[in-house]
Amino acid sequence: MNPAVSGIDISSLTASQFATVYNLFSLVIASMVFTALYLLLSRGRVAPRYRNALVVSATVCGIAAYHYFRIFDNLKASYPPGDTVGAAHALSNVEFNEAYRYVDWLLTVPLLLVETIAVMALGRAASRSLLWKLVPASALMILLGYPGEIAASTGARAVWGGLSTIPFLYLLYVLFIELSRSLGRQPEEVRTSIKRLRISLLALWGVYPIAYLFPIIGGDFFGGANGFVLRQAGYSLADIFAKAAYGLVIYKIARVKSGIEDSQYDDDHDDHASVAPTSRKQRDRIPSAA
Repeated sequence: MNPAVSGIDISSLTASQFATVYNLFSLVIASMVFTALYLLLSRGRVAPRYRNALVVSATVCGIAAYHYFRIFDNLKASYPPGDTVGAAHALSNVEFNEAYRYVDWLLTVPLLLVETIAVMALGRAASRSLLWKLVPASALMILLGYPGEIAASTGARAVWGGLSTIPFLYLLYVLFIELSRSLGRQPEEVRTSIKRLRISLLALWGVYPIAYLFPIIGGDFFGGANGFVLRQAGYSLADIFAKAAYGLVIYKIARVKSGIEDSQYDDDHDDHASVAPTSRKQRDRIPSAA
């Protein structure tokens, strides 16, 4: 097997290449851990019907953090330091295991879909129908992509990548259509956020197949050790935005919808709870002090 062709088991990384990947993994771990903590601690700030979305979002970040700890340790074992600070990190007898990343996606992508549907607060039948469409498609997408990720040739990578793209496009289509249909049933205050949610799904999820293609593109920049670093950077940054940042957007939507439905969760109520009535209507009836 030619590592430069397959994109796996790169024979060595320069000190700067190793440091780049090392620091990226550290950034992902910090992002996931503290986002999960924030979401769990913020559960009480949203109405009960939206709390499950926050718990699922925190779970997504927790699962991702665990797997990045494993990937982080695996990187250090696969590419131990050389004799000097600037020496290359040669590949040891421990392979760099991309399975950690795919197991993470196999668990977290369906949960991302669950949290999205949960915060939309659709009817039970509609939610169940969507999950039956989306969860199997997400699992199929990931299972078909993994053989290509570890393939020894660009041809096999392209074939498996093409097969994985079919459920991927189906996922994006269903999500975009359903999120668009739900806009009319959502409060006006969150419609802009949901519109951005649609765009972010298309943009963020599109990073994964682009990074997947780097070994096929090849060359000095996209192939070999440089391609390995670029691919890990693409996957890692996409994970931060698609899990941690996405979870914060879910929290924002849940927070706004909670305030609309119950003044107890309204930001205005939080600011004036000690000096004003809890109801907006009651506040409106209070005559001006002037």
